Amino acid sequence: MAAVFMNPNITFPTTKTSISFNPRTLTSSSFFFPSSKSLKSQQSSSSKSIKCSISASSASSSSSTTTTEKHIRPEYIPNKISDPNYVRIFDTTLRDGEQSPGATMTSKEKLDVARQLAKLGVDIIEAGFPASSKDDAESVKLIAKEVGNAVDSDGHVPVICGLARCNKNDIDTAWEAVKYAKKPRIHTFIATSEIHLNYKLRKSREQVCAIATEMVAYARSLGCEDVEFSPEDAGRSDREFLYQVLGEVIKAGATTLNIPDTVGYTLPSEFGKLISDIKSNTPGIENVVISTHCQNDLGLSTANTLAGANAGARQVEVTINGIGERAGNASLEEVVMAIKCRGDEQLAGLYTGINTRHIVMASKMVAEYTGMSVQPHKAIVGANAFAHESGIHQDGMLKFKGTYEIMSPEDVGLSRSNESGIVLGRLSGRHALKSRLLELGYELDGKELDDVFWRFKAVAEKKKNLSDGDIEALVSDEVFQPQVVWSVGDMQVTCGTLGLSTATVKLIGAADGVEHVACSVGTGPVDAAYKAIDLIVKVPVMLLEYSMSSVTEGIDAIASTRVVIRGENGHTSTNAITGETVHRTFSGTGAGMDIVVSSVRAYVNALNKMMGFKSVSASKVSPESSQSS
Repeated sequence: MAAVFMNPNITFPTTKTSISFNPRTLTSSSFFFPSSKSLKSQQSSSSKSIKCSISASSASSSSSTTTTEKHIRPEYIPNKISDPNYVRIFDTTLRDGEQSPGATMTSKEKLDVARQLAKLGVDIIEAGFPASSKDDAESVKLIAKEVGNAVDSDGHVPVICGLARCNKNDIDTAWEAVKYAKKPRIHTFIATSEIHLNYKLRKSREQVCAIATEMVAYARSLGCEDVEFSPEDAGRSDREFLYQVLGEVIKAGATTLNIPDTVGYTLPSEFGKLISDIKSNTPGIENVVISTHCQNDLGLSTANTLAGANAGARQVEVTINGIGERAGNASLEEVVMAIKCRGDEQLAGLYTGINTRHIVMASKMVAEYTGMSVQPHKAIVGANAFAHESGIHQDGMLKFKGTYEIMSPEDVGLSRSNESGIVLGRLSGRHALKSRLLELGYELDGKELDDVFWRFKAVAEKKKNLSDGDIEALVSDEVFQPQVVWSVGDMQVTCGTLGLSTATVKLIGAADGVEHVACSVGTGPVDAAYKAIDLIVKVPVMLLEYSMSSVTEGIDAIASTRVVIRGENGHTSTNAITGETVHRTFSGTGAGMDIVVSSVRAYVNALNKMMGFKSVSASKVSPESSQSS
């Protein structure tokens, strides 16, 4: 064995690929050496699975690598993909995802998310529904100008897409917003299922087919060379009519055909067959890219998306954390990691252009900006995704991490907790904090790092050791917050059983730096503090939700608070599904060792988000064909 280690690299053959190791970086737990008998008896599937989990076996060493071939993203051509195995990732977090109740984001937050999506490597960013409001149109335009023209080191720049219903006003508004990007796209849609035709559109098949064809042609006539068409509720549409509509929009100039399972009704076998049937029966289908958009009403969105890709779809529409209407959409991280881990064996070699090491940061950013927390057992990005508590599992992990992990946390941008051996406390410095933040998936520098560091030092004076949960709560409270209109100064509360609770609050105006103080009484300390804030801000709002949780166990735990508010004067937008005017809601989060301080921070942050959101009325749009994919 000593003679073997003279070679700087050892290669163990597998069925299809070779995996190389640098022995100088291996530890006793990094790998196991099977006997020749066991090597001969290995099944093809088990040997292939090594490449998905092998990085987990050497997590303590960054220099251990695999020799799997690095795919190159094909040149972008709207209606075709030169490599038949490449799958385009179409992210609709900023459009479908933001339609989740309480998930409203400001223009700055949308731009931040769009930049992170570009860093992640998504092919198409659906930046919004421009006709829904003037602010949404401006946000899409800003993203088109900033992100849609930012070419990365590999020469990649994402397509910037705007959603539009099948009417000229929507299409004009979408084009006006996205045309500033290097690669603009208009995505237009109309329903094709009988239930939608009869009860929502009240139109005949002939009318719908004519509208779809006319509007795709109109989008192309504006100078947009990249037009996507979606037949809403395709999963419940008559197949022959579906083939007819798709064939006609191809003739009109559509470059991508998106097949939505709008209500999450189909099973994977059904959806896969739907894509296959469309490929086999739609005239001109060879001249376009087939896409999928799967909702999660039955919890099958990821499975349906993969079934569609396996059947021939080469674009998949997804969102970060799976957020979206009702039960949400197919999750980007689930679809991408499934393709990365199983693409070679089960999906005929499919791959994407996603840099998966930026997944965790994207997930955290979206969760914080929308106020929609990720459930602990969420695949890939949940807090428990790489946690092992069972004794049997822990034993296997200690011997070889591949026993219970098919991917490593490093693959998605995480490092294992405390592998550095650093315990953070009041004597810890900026470098130690930054190192731990990187392990948690946060890449912070400059002012952002400074802000978190000083909050960390303040909390560390009161708490001996800070856990990962504490650190993440502080990052949320300092980094992922809206533009400051009001900042919290000081506060004092009095409460108990002897009288009414009172609160005195000092807020500082960001524009002029003037301090404003108000005092109020309430049914409790939080109610009194919120009423004092209302006296200063003078913006009438309704508190819709209030929740608080302990970040960690213990009497000295940090409290995390989330609130959702709605302005009584109303910020409105047009719902892409119904065409109705809806009132936007705004969420805010706060953290602190004092529950009242935490509550006040959350309330002020929600107010800042609402006040930073441009107060404009929804654009007037034609009620004809109000649908969504």
